[in-house]
Amino acid sequence: MKKLLFISGSLRKDSYNTALLKEAEKILNESLNCSFLSYSEIPYMNQDIEFDEIPSIKRVRKEVEDSDAIWIGTPEYNHSYSGVLKNLMDWLSRPLVAGDYSTAVIRGKKVAISSVAGSSSGSFAREKLKEMLHLFSCTVCEKEIGISLGKRFSDATLILTEEEKRNLKMECQALLEMLD
Repeated sequence: MKKLLFISGSLRKDSYNTALLKEAEKILNESLNCSFLSYSEIPYMNQDIEFDEIPSIKRVRKEVEDSDAIWIGTPEYNHSYSGVLKNLMDWLSRPLVAGDYSTAVIRGKKVAISSVAGSSSGSFAREKLKEMLHLFSCTVCEKEIGISLGKRFSDATLILTEEEKRNLKMECQALLEMLD
């Protein structure tokens, strides 16, 4: 069974983006081996320690390398993705062998993107994230879902509308087709 690794761009315990990824997991769980990447303990990217054997970085890179695809749920902060997600991407995009960027574990991955954010539905963050992923030669799923919290912003739980559920199922189907 193919492996899908979910990456939430928010470390918040009750993250809306993590909640959306969990909804996708419910849909995909019978078709894919799904897991979530835990990366809160990784250090800031620093070329002085880039080739040190840092256990948290080694584990994170291995999980990404072993996956057939990743699905990123990104919040939107100041019209971009979060700093913690950027830091993770910086680590994943660095070569495992000095100077040989083809050894970067994210290079060439198949990626789905979604976002839960304010009035923009995370559109700015998704666009910037796609730009970065194309730089890494990733294949980005054409179908994506962006959810505007609107008045739901103060609620601690994410409750999807019927239309949002349909759109999420369509993104799940598009990802499965990418993996065929």
